[in-house]
Amino acid sequence: MHSLDPAAHLTRVRATTPLVHNITNHVAMNPMANVLLALGASPAMVHAREEAAEFAALAGALTLNIGTLSPHWLDAMDDAARAATAAGTPWVLDPVAVGATRFRREAGDRLLALAPSVIRGNASEILALAERTGGGRGVDSTAAPEGAEAAAASLARRSGAVVAVTGERDLVTDGTRLARVAGGHPLMPRVTALGCSLSGVVGAFLAGAEDPFAATVAALASYAVAGEQAGEAARGPGSFAVAFLDALHALDATTLTEHARLELTDAP
Repeated sequence: MHSLDPAAHLTRVRATTPLVHNITNHVAMNPMANVLLALGASPAMVHAREEAAEFAALAGALTLNIGTLSPHWLDAMDDAARAATAAGTPWVLDPVAVGATRFRREAGDRLLALAPSVIRGNASEILALAERTGGGRGVDSTAAPEGAEAAAASLARRSGAVVAVTGERDLVTDGTRLARVAGGHPLMPRVTALGCSLSGVVGAFLAGAEDPFAATVAALASYAVAGEQAGEAARGPGSFAVAFLDALHALDATTLTEHARLELTDAP
């Protein structure tokens, strides 16, 4: 498989229907489940500490999102991450607004220490996690992905994770390679939880993948192409949300190959 062959990864996801275990925020649960179903994956929203670890060991991938964080949920995330690692299950950290409060910064450091496979966030979140500082405005990024390239590469090398910085143009790095992914649509940030849902999609592509970097690039490329196609039919955020699910469901290997816009370079 070519290192940047998104179509092959999409075909694998559709053929295997991976079970993706998501401990995500209250706002994202329903949209994220719908996005994963449209992609062809099987979503599970299991967050009780009493079963999180057991379920994580059964899933094809795990995603952890700190958007509506609470102490009990953080403990469940910790348990699930440890169980996933022990089982060889890849997992994604989505450090929502990690720089906003002390609780979030401490949670980000705690989960980062558990060796995520992929860290996906906006530029402000990645900068805050990499530099252990405050940043961003709630869930909104106040920095562009390009401004986080060096921090993302440094974070990838320090943590051993693939780092994905999403925004107007996404970037993905494993500390050695860096890929830029163009596409998407300006209405995407206007629809609740599409960013959070992308972390679930990354999880689906990670399940069973040999190269987490290439799988993450494929996930972001699929999302970007679906976003572009949805934008052609949408009149506003409401119709875009519906059009996006339809576009993601209809996305095939040929369309992805024809429309994906990728650039591969060395990491800074």
